[in-house]
Amino acid sequence: MANDFFSWMKAGMLAFCFLFVSSCSKKTGLVMETAMKFPTDITNVTISSSGYHSGPCEPSICISPANNDIILAGSIIDNVHFSSDGGITWKNTRLKSPYGVFGDPVTLIDGTGKMFYAHLSNPKAKPYNSVEFLDRIVVQSSMDGILFSDGSFPEADQVKDHDKHWLGLDPATNDLLMSWTEFDKYGSKDWNDKSRILFSVSRDQGESWSKAITISQHEGDCVDDDYTTEGAVPAVGTDGTYYIVWSVDEKIYLDISHDKGKTWLTEDRLIATQPGGWAFDIPGISRSNGMPVIKVDHSKGHHRGTIYVSWSDQRNGKDDTDVWCITSKDQGKSWSKPVRVNDDKAGKQQFFSAMDVDQSTGHVFFVFYDRRNHKDELTDVYVAWSSDGGKHFSNHKISETPFAPSADVFFGDYNDISAVNGRIRPIWTRMDNGQLSVLTALIDFN
Repeated sequence: MANDFFSWMKAGMLAFCFLFVSSCSKKTGLVMETAMKFPTDITNVTISSSGYHSGPCEPSICISPANNDIILAGSIIDNVHFSSDGGITWKNTRLKSPYGVFGDPVTLIDGTGKMFYAHLSNPKAKPYNSVEFLDRIVVQSSMDGILFSDGSFPEADQVKDHDKHWLGLDPATNDLLMSWTEFDKYGSKDWNDKSRILFSVSRDQGESWSKAITISQHEGDCVDDDYTTEGAVPAVGTDGTYYIVWSVDEKIYLDISHDKGKTWLTEDRLIATQPGGWAFDIPGISRSNGMPVIKVDHSKGHHRGTIYVSWSDQRNGKDDTDVWCITSKDQGKSWSKPVRVNDDKAGKQQFFSAMDVDQSTGHVFFVFYDRRNHKDELTDVYVAWSSDGGKHFSNHKISETPFAPSADVFFGDYNDISAVNGRIRPIWTRMDNGQLSVLTALIDFN
């Protein structure tokens, strides 16, 4: 009888605890942390392919927060990839602008469903042979992914060269943020020529932009290498604070604006070291980099407000490139120690990483090339994720077959990933028999 009584009491207490937790969860609106089971039915989809030794690479991708079946992607030099069925099928077109289109595609879709495609300029169609080449960063917009505007751009010094931009979005206002590198003269080895980080914001959905301002205190060279100030990426905090990260001289810097981009810190904040620098060598790749990415958790989960910064470097040796992540819980004032994202044993290469946060859950996702399964230059593609605020990461191979790149074929400077409402769409370049292709993987947690 006593055992029955205690069993009844135990069951009652468990039921009470369950109801209490459920009630609190509903009242606070928090997303409960749950273990993530990676989908087993992953399909690779080829978005676009090329001819021999040339074609699409350096891809960017974005899922529409307004309609998750709408996806906009881009690849160099002027490719537009549009899907209206969640990435199962794609329509490929070529982007045109009176200011020219010359690569570094960055795609973004705001909360209303308006699409944006940012790229380098080439007004005279004479790359590297005209004064106008790289004279501005152009942002073209579209509502259907097919017809795009001629493009808008921030006012900046058009005598100088403008490169390596990225877009960010304020989800509360749909304001567009853009940061990039201004070169006195791109590729110059003259130490008198410098590079710096610029910033601009659009408050009318890309119709116009604020005048570009310099936000970095430390200038780099113009060689487009480790000592060049490069890889600037913007993000917006849950309170509207603007953040921008970039790399130079084996360091990662953060700048912060508390007044919507009008003023910035008087001194760039060093938040991490990047041993070996952002530019490094990977066998079989013509050039590789580990430029940083920044994202902020805007979800209603336990890690809301967390700032994530990720990059890759060779601190463990030239044959052991790794992907790293740090987090801040106090608006960038302090940062965690770097956590290794790839969970393999030491001694293999992981590179060209990208990161996104699913704002419906707060889970953070990564995509990167990975050679853990091979002793040569054969390369797989992996996705990593964390559901505990970046403390631990799980890895899963998503490429159906490995590929072998070639050092004499340009692979671009980055891959990308987009995560919205449990729909994860990485995008990457691969090479088969001299032919380049851009692919995605259909990963759905719902």
